[in-house]
Amino acid sequence: MGGLSLTHLLLLGVIVLVLFGGKGKISDIMGDVAKGVKAFKKGLADDEPAAPAPPPETSRTI
Repeated sequence: MGGLSLTHLLLLGVIVLVLFGGKGKISDIMGDVAKGVKAFKKGLADDEPAAPAPPPETSRTI
């Protein structure tokens, strides 16, 4: 009990290969996320400033 069987080791190996195998899939994903964040921040900075609020109306009492 508590040990890793051959099936567990094979499954762990497949997961590690999917995450870290190939030509830097994780770094490609993180690069895409960084580009998205930069584009979002640029979009927020490019927004037009809000129109000034109209002056409050004064109420007249008669």
